[in-house]
Amino acid sequence: MTTKLTPYEYAIIQAMPRIERGELVNVGVLLYSQRHDFLCAGTHLDETRLRALDPAADVAGIRAALNAWEQTCTGGGASEQMRLGERFRWLVAPRSTILRAGPVHMGLTLDPASELERLVNLLVR
Repeated sequence: MTTKLTPYEYAIIQAMPRIERGELVNVGVLLYSQRHDFLCAGTHLDETRLRALDPAADVAGIRAALNAWEQTCTGGGASEQMRLGERFRWLVAPRSTILRAGPVHMGLTLDPASELERLVNLLVR
């Protein structure tokens, strides 16, 4: 592990249970560090918060979508041949689905995994 702060990019993963209403709940953080060869989605689905936006929200569907995002980070499915940066850009691309990524932000860290956990606690939990 390096002892020098290195840049990373992150985006908040947001669930929009009813696209026509445009209401969001933060359900995870996607963090990419090229220098650390790191891409991971830290997720936490608060069912109570989700159901406050839409009592009929498809919780199982949202969990499945979050799982698919996590698998994309590790090279599962269609992302198998993609480099980490390509996977990150694919996930943060604008979309009109039940899950989307918010704007991409930058930071500096020594340890991307610890920083991901900190961001999930700060921005999602």
